[in-house]
This record gives sequence, structure tokens and C-alpha cells, in this order.
Amino acid sequence: MASQQQQAGVPMSQPGLQTSASLQQQQQQLSQQQDFDPVHRFKMLIPQLKESLQNLMRIASLNLAHNTSIDNGIKSSDATVQRFDKSLEEFYALCDQLELCLRLAYECLSQSIDSAKHSPNLVPTATKPDTVQTESMSYAQYLGMIKSQISCAKDIHNALLECSKKIAGKGQPQGIM
Repeated sequence: MASQQQQAGVPMSQPGLQTSASLQQQQQQLSQQQDFDPVHRFKMLIPQLKESLQNLMRIASLNLAHNTSIDNGIKSSDATVQRFDKSLEEFYALCDQLELCLRLAYECLSQSIDSAKHSPNLVPTATKPDTVQTESMSYAQYLGMIKSQISCAKDIHNALLECSKKIAGKGQPQGIM
């Protein structure tokens, strides 16, 4: 009955179920946000990497013992051993995921630093003189920063135009001298 009410979009009559449903929804949203966080993903992958490394070393040890016993003539090669290459591939796949997480975290940090460095701080408005912000800048500072950003954008635009003209000039056949 309660599932029919949920499917129909009718709110549930029991308050305990409503709070648990909203709690589950919040936990799902939090887990989805954490999935995109490279540092959190890195922390979640470390135990898997440790387990994979332990498994890799265990398989390597078993394979080495098996090959040693074959070389010494104690066993025949009929016994099945686990494949070392598959466990090594799993270990490398986790290492690649960790590397991507670290690169992504580094890029996010770099972007955050650049954003803080090059983005304007708030300019205090005349409508709210009582709220003084410590990170705000004067209007003259703001204008100077905007002018420097416009100048930089123009320089980049001109450099791109010059490069495109050079590329277009190379594509045209030149006359014979």
C-alpha cells in the first residue's frame, strides 16, 4: 500500500518513513557528490589497491613455489595455478585510476588557485555600506584589474589571429620564382 502511494506521488502518512526516505535521498546525493570528488575517490581506491597488491604478491609467491617445485622435479605441471598476468593487470588498472584521480585533483587545485588569483573580489556596493567585507577591493582596483583582463584577452585574440593568418598563408601555393 505504501509503495503504491509512493508510486502515485501521494505523500506517505507515516512521518518516520518520510524522514528515513529523505535521509536516504540526502545520503544518495552525498555519495554522488563524493563520487565526483577526486580526493574522496582516491581515498576509496587505496584499500582496493592494497588488497590487489596483496593478492598479486600471494599469486606471485604461489606461482614461484609451483615453478620451483616443477624445476626440482617434485611436481608435474598438471596442477592449475592462478594467472599472474590477470592480477597484475588488475593492479595496474587500479594504479591508473589512482593516477587519474591525482591528476584531476591537481587540475582542480590549479584551477581553484588561478580562479582565486585572477577573479575579481567583491566590490562593496553603496546600498550596503554597513556590511564591510574583508576580501573586497576598491572600485579603482576593480577597474584596473578588469582593464588588465581585457588587455590580456586582446593579446590572446591578436596572437590567435596572427597564427591563423600564418597557417592560412602556408596553405596557399606560392608563385614560382
